[in-house]
Amino acid sequence: MSRGQTAAVAALIFTLSFAGSAFPQPPPAGQPEPAAVTSPPPSAGADGVKTPAVGAGEPPLQPPTQEQIDELRRRIEVLAAELERLRSGEVQEAPLDDARRRALGLAPSAAAAYRKSGGLSFAGYGEMLYENFGEDTESGVAAGKASQIDFLRLILYSGYRFGDRVIFNSEIELEHANEISVEFAYLDFMVHDVLILRGGMLLVPMGLVNEFHEPTVFLGARRPETESRILPSTWRENGAGVLGSVGPVAYRAFVINGLNAGGFSAAGLRGGRQKGSRARADDLALVGRVDVTPMPGVMVGGSFYTGGSDQSQYAVGGRSLDVGTHIGELHGQIQWRGTDVRVLYARASVDDVAGLNQALGLTGRQSIGEAMTGGYVQVGHNVLSQLTTRTWLTPYYRFERVDTQADVPAGFSRDPARDGTFHTLGLELKPIPEVVVKLDYQWVRNRARTGVNQFNIALGYAF
Repeated sequence: MSRGQTAAVAALIFTLSFAGSAFPQPPPAGQPEPAAVTSPPPSAGADGVKTPAVGAGEPPLQPPTQEQIDELRRRIEVLAAELERLRSGEVQEAPLDDARRRALGLAPSAAAAYRKSGGLSFAGYGEMLYENFGEDTESGVAAGKASQIDFLRLILYSGYRFGDRVIFNSEIELEHANEISVEFAYLDFMVHDVLILRGGMLLVPMGLVNEFHEPTVFLGARRPETESRILPSTWRENGAGVLGSVGPVAYRAFVINGLNAGGFSAAGLRGGRQKGSRARADDLALVGRVDVTPMPGVMVGGSFYTGGSDQSQYAVGGRSLDVGTHIGELHGQIQWRGTDVRVLYARASVDDVAGLNQALGLTGRQSIGEAMTGGYVQVGHNVLSQLTTRTWLTPYYRFERVDTQADVPAGFSRDPARDGTFHTLGLELKPIPEVVVKLDYQWVRNRARTGVNQFNIALGYAF
């Protein structure tokens, strides 16, 4: 509330107080009513004409009832409490619907700072994962993979709203119980709903998981492989740009530091993330996203990334490499009457891979993919959706195909183990909306027949 509004509240309190005191109070119980005040009789003037007394002909002023006095006092107490809240600096929640939150690229808990009308905010989430691997590969060879349990993430969101137009928001992560990092930290300058300026360490706005990666938001104990190998979530880089929404259309566009090709491998692009730490920035990148929500619960969109990744590090035969990296993806989501359907397809291409392989000493099947493709279809249904909104029980299934060596340069060969399919069948329980338990089984297949099935249990929370 502004200073002018505060002054108005104070003025109203004074006015109501004055109004209450203007009425005579009824006598305490047991005491006689005061004598009524009567107007004096008309008096005769010098000319013999009678002049009516002041107030003659008007009804006598009636004292207020006890109910009216009590109501006035109640209103004064409410306004006084509001004024005290303003003086103490306590902030109120500001409205933020799901469509607006998604347009900002924020998961529910990550949006805590935007729900405050001012001041400091805290939120967070965490997740733990148990993985039990099969004893043999799909070809019957001993897998030799030990089961493990990992406290994947302990997250603290902290933010500060400086006023109507400037917001700071951040995510601090303790990963694997011993690694501390910053997931994002940026400033938003709210010029208008259609134009917000954002700068700092940013989540790259690609896919269905990278920005919305809280465990209570996505189905599955583990994130989709496509959004790990090709869209390397959680993917964050330093940069700045714009975002906003116009009707059903939301957009985000940022200039960020490019990936570092020195971390690319036959397994995908994940190792190329710079994570905002002393990031090489000889090569920058442009990333953009557009989502359209034609009706509540339905969203379709796409995003792209393009930029250099060599970061002026590599030369072969006296020639500097130009390792351009280009990623595009299309996605859609339908949430209706407890049913959640998600679809995503992604494709990446890397330039000058033959030279990059040579610079990194990669040979044969170790080649980085010139092209990488991946995608999935996922369906889940909350069987309790028509009975309660507090408890969720959602069976789900996801089919996924990923190939991080869809194409390789001449002189290199594809590793059939990089072309895999994943079938995930699971069950998600939310006893309350902020807590989730997920159990699923994954059948893993690849062209080399080295896939190992696994059973997963995940525990997560968000607040």
